[in-house]
Amino acid sequence: MKAIKYTYKILVLLAVVGAGGFFWHHFATDRTIEELLVENEDLKAAINNLSQEDQIGYAKVLSQETRDGQLFTKILFVEADPEDFTKQILRKEYEIQGAVVHFDTLIVTFDGELVKDGKERAMYLWRRIYGEKQPPEQGFPIETAGQPSPRYAQLCEKLSIEESQLFWDEIWQLSNNSKRLEKLGIKAVYGNAVYRQLKPGLIYIFKVSSTGSLYPEIIPDL
Repeated sequence: MKAIKYTYKILVLLAVVGAGGFFWHHFATDRTIEELLVENEDLKAAINNLSQEDQIGYAKVLSQETRDGQLFTKILFVEADPEDFTKQILRKEYEIQGAVVHFDTLIVTFDGELVKDGKERAMYLWRRIYGEKQPPEQGFPIETAGQPSPRYAQLCEKLSIEESQLFWDEIWQLSNNSKRLEKLGIKAVYGNAVYRQLKPGLIYIFKVSSTGSLYPEIIPDL
């Protein structure tokens, strides 16, 4: 009987400790969010070092063909390294019905109060590609929501795995709630989906204006 009582006490103690750990984890997570976005000097330094970009990727038509009376366009999409536009950090192929293709980005800005030198910084995250006959929510993903963007691999290299995951979860959630982190100096800028009728023999370089708007610059495919 004493052994049973002892075992019962151990189980109760483990349950209490487990519950405490659960609530502490959630408290620590909430606190970590605040620390990451306001107090974490490594993350602030990484954001402060984001470079001003003017071209963030390009696309070209690999083929266009008609099947069963419908035109299909096969596209090569390349995401460029922010430090060297000639380097490819992401390369994907898509097939879209029709010739008009939409390219959707999430632009995240960090205001001057969050970074050391007081200058606004921005991140450009590729969300999806879709055709004019395709609802946006059924578009093909470019980068994976909730995961680190390959363009900003060095942004969280000094953070723990948990901190890095927390940061990217919150950043990508801005696509659902643009004001989620605005009080902390982070907000998402919308209206950055651009579409073009694509033709073979051309390269569509995606550039960013001084106001953050996305637009394609067209050059011949040499």
